[in-house]
Amino acid sequence: MIKKKAKKFSTVKAVKTNARARVGQPKAGRIIADKPREERRKAKHKTTLGEILNSEE
Repeated sequence: MIKKKAKKFSTVKAVKTNARARVGQPKAGRIIADKPREERRKAKHKTTLGEILNSEE
């Protein structure tokens, strides 16, 4: 018969399982929708004073 290899003990996993048992599962993360590419590109640069004055005239 083939013996199964014993799993290596992980302190991090043990601490996380202990915390989940005491506190509970963490809340699910929110998905933040991406802005369209054109909107992101325009947001990179503020309008200059010259552009604001020219657009009013």
